Amino acid sequence: MENPLHRQSFEVAFGDTDASGWMHFPNVFRYVERAEHTFLRSRGILVFDRSEGGWPRVKVNCDYKRPLLCGDLIEVHLNISRIGAASMNWDFEILNIAGEIAAFGSIVTVRVNSLGVPQEISAEERAKLAPGV
Repeated sequence: MENPLHRQSFEVAFGDTDASGWMHFPNVFRYVERAEHTFLRSRGILVFDRSEGGWPRVKVNCDYKRPLLCGDLIEVHLNISRIGAASMNWDFEILNIAGEIAAFGSIVTVRVNSLGVPQEISAEERAKLAPGV
């Protein structure tokens, strides 16, 4: 991914691996979600509040290229590929210490109110999501 909107480094935790010692496949999304939430908070955008809603996932996909082991240093790269009326498409890559892509994929989130009903992404939120803000 060239010029990601957000980069965040992590160390793969023991609890995120399975009996093989490799990161268990759904845990890739935990690291991506942590990076996403860090990015949103850095821009002053709500992640979740019971009275205001949040951004639940409605679609996720991931291709796995290389195993990640407990203690591996990784970097999550995020980009926003599309902002719709109420939805947002995130693209992600997870790189190992050698800079090789270990996993990549996408997530679609929808801005919802406190009742879980989709709501339009505000002009203020759109401006905060723009690169370079």
